Amino acid sequence: MKKITGSALFLFLFYPVVFCQPASNSTFNSFSLTVLDKNANPAEGAAVQLLKNNKLVMAAITDIKGNVTFTQIETGDYTFTISYVEHSSYNTDIYHFPSEINSVTIKLKAADITLQNINIITRKPFIQQQPGKIVLNVAASPTNVGSTVLEVLEKSPGVTVDRNGGIALKGKQGVLVLIDDKPTYLSGADLNNLLSSMSSAQVDQIELMTNPSAKYDAGGNSGIINIKTKKNRLKGFNGSFTVSAGQGFYPKNNNNFILNYRRGKINTYFNYNINLVKYLTDLYALRKYYDPSGNISAILDQPTFFSGNFLNNSFKAGIDYYVTSKTTLGIGLGGTFIYRKGINIGLAKWQDANGVTDSTISTENRSNSRFSNGALNLNVRHTLSSTQDISADVDWLRYSIKNNQFFNNQLQTTNGYTELSRGNIPTTITIFSGKADHTLKLGKKFTLSSGWKTSSTSTDNTAYYENFDGMQWVEDFGKSNHFIYKENINALYSSIEKKDDRFSFQAGLRYETTGYKAKQLGNVQQKDSSFSRQYDGIFPSGYISFRVDSSNSFSFTTGRRIDRPAFQTLNPFYFIVNKYTYSTGNPFILPQFNWNFELSHQYKDLLSTSISYSIIKNYFSQLFLKDTAKGVLLYSQGNVGHTRTFGLSATVTTTLCKWWSVTAFALYNHKELKGFNGNNFSSNINQLTININNQFSFAKTYSGEISGFYTTQARNDIQELLYPTGQLSLGISKQVLKNKGTLKLNVRDILHSNTMEGLTQFPNATEYFIIHRDSRVINLSFSYRFGKAYKAVKHSGGGAEDEIERVGNGG
Repeated sequence: MKKITGSALFLFLFYPVVFCQPASNSTFNSFSLTVLDKNANPAEGAAVQLLKNNKLVMAAITDIKGNVTFTQIETGDYTFTISYVEHSSYNTDIYHFPSEINSVTIKLKAADITLQNINIITRKPFIQQQPGKIVLNVAASPTNVGSTVLEVLEKSPGVTVDRNGGIALKGKQGVLVLIDDKPTYLSGADLNNLLSSMSSAQVDQIELMTNPSAKYDAGGNSGIINIKTKKNRLKGFNGSFTVSAGQGFYPKNNNNFILNYRRGKINTYFNYNINLVKYLTDLYALRKYYDPSGNISAILDQPTFFSGNFLNNSFKAGIDYYVTSKTTLGIGLGGTFIYRKGINIGLAKWQDANGVTDSTISTENRSNSRFSNGALNLNVRHTLSSTQDISADVDWLRYSIKNNQFFNNQLQTTNGYTELSRGNIPTTITIFSGKADHTLKLGKKFTLSSGWKTSSTSTDNTAYYENFDGMQWVEDFGKSNHFIYKENINALYSSIEKKDDRFSFQAGLRYETTGYKAKQLGNVQQKDSSFSRQYDGIFPSGYISFRVDSSNSFSFTTGRRIDRPAFQTLNPFYFIVNKYTYSTGNPFILPQFNWNFELSHQYKDLLSTSISYSIIKNYFSQLFLKDTAKGVLLYSQGNVGHTRTFGLSATVTTTLCKWWSVTAFALYNHKELKGFNGNNFSSNINQLTININNQFSFAKTYSGEISGFYTTQARNDIQELLYPTGQLSLGISKQVLKNKGTLKLNVRDILHSNTMEGLTQFPNATEYFIIHRDSRVINLSFSYRFGKAYKAVKHSGGGAEDEIERVGNGG
């Protein structure tokens, strides 16, 4: 059955159809527009679209001076369409490129009709290749309806998620996850719970950056995943809402509501999301123990069923005040409240070497967890002159995580026993950060950027376990723990960038210093312990890009990055997975450091290829240890030496027909992991990941998608091998109610092939595992846009990124 499923998935993803492949022979051109309003003043925030044969090529927003520039325009005939609030839409004459002129000034006329009857509809591709990053337009994919952010990441090009929720980018662990350019300061299970509870309806774009500039934090060995939530800054009163319902084995529900009002110098926004999901996970694990001679001495057969539900409420609100045309003040508030209730029921069957059952223990774990956080942001943006901008941000965040567990273990024999225990694990995290950035334009081609950042994190984590002795609850001092952790990170950076038609480069340097202090409070059985560390590092980064001709360009990127151990990883307390499996932290783990190198080639907008190499020292890997005294296996994390990764990737983006476009991504990695864990240990693997996304448009108001991914055998940890997996999904959407509403229907993981399966090697033991989740889901959603404003569109890959970003900061 598994071979049939894999073959079917491969057939769906890669059946070649090339009968309507387009051909192009072009050169690149640039063109600038200055847009004036009815009073001949600069029209800031006007939406400008570049069209070819009435099809959107790219779009951008005018800056404070009414200017916008498009680059990389191929040879051909084009028109521009301009839309601006309270003004009539303007369509230019046809321009033939190459053109003798490279700029034009356009004055708009006052509108003769109400804006609520005007809608500008464009379709963006799900995947866009931009310099230094891949951008995922989440709403552009019908198969994202009803999914969580974690599920969107799982099908994203180059992204993999392991069974513990660890995220890897291009085959490398250690990703820094940002939400709206700000670190979450979460990792492991806490980050997994946040992303798996966060609806894709909240998200506008996801940016995948393998080599970020010096402006970004140096954390994250493999790069940065930046999740950009929806935030509307259009003039007037406008908004949207989305309701969706899904049915897998259990029902799911996701709803989102957005409001925005901008008038004069004030812009306000509000975003609310509520999800109610019932989930299940079916886990089977077969653990085999070996004697010193390598023969099987015992077998532990562990089928486990996890089920439960979670309710997620989150909001984001704020106000921007445009003090002058050069200065903007802003305040933002946010909060997330997640309630999760679950039950895990399983069996632990002890067998001899021949598979004969010796004893059976039933296990039951009931858990209730509450995750809440609040966030406050204060920001200011100021334009000093036509060549200088400064900005400053201050952020305060607080997380409160409460987890209550109840365990019931029963030996199923005539003279069996019952073990009852419970745990109370509250955690609080408080973060304060501040940063300032300065940008200086040196002439027309050079930009100098510099900045400073500081952050302070304080965590307080208690693990309080009790056992029932038949009469009363007695504290288990061997497992109970109180862990206090404080960390400070300070950073300075500077970078210079040159952009030219043929030659561009960026060179940056970031310096970061880190210090932390940790204390584990003792009890009657355990002594107090404390540890601290201070370290710093210099992190260079940059790129060189050269355009050979109108069709070919090359670029080389490099950068050094760091991955700091999460505070929970440093905490040596025990977290109970089941009767025979615990997880524990490691206070002696060191940060890991990484060098990335990548050489890439771009052929038109059709084909992008790259070759890469990275080396990680002090590599983080799961360690699987045996506690002989307690008779349990321990999951931990430690430094196991180094990892080398050699990679080849290719991305093809093409329009097969006017109604069919395809984006295909393939990544091959050869990984070598070497380290020490009880004995000298090394492993290597060749792994391939393929993603394909087919977008269809038909009958004017319909669009569809067939997408999927397939991953061969993979290895993220030195002791764990993951078996092949994949997913196939399809969806369809229709514009309704005069293009103000959208209906979407999708089926995700049609073949129910997105399982997680693998083999783990412990000291003198192995464990085979397979995890099935409620991933085959059918979803139906309805979205509606309302209000008196144009539907402004961000550009689809042109030279106006700076202008679009300036709409957001008023600069």
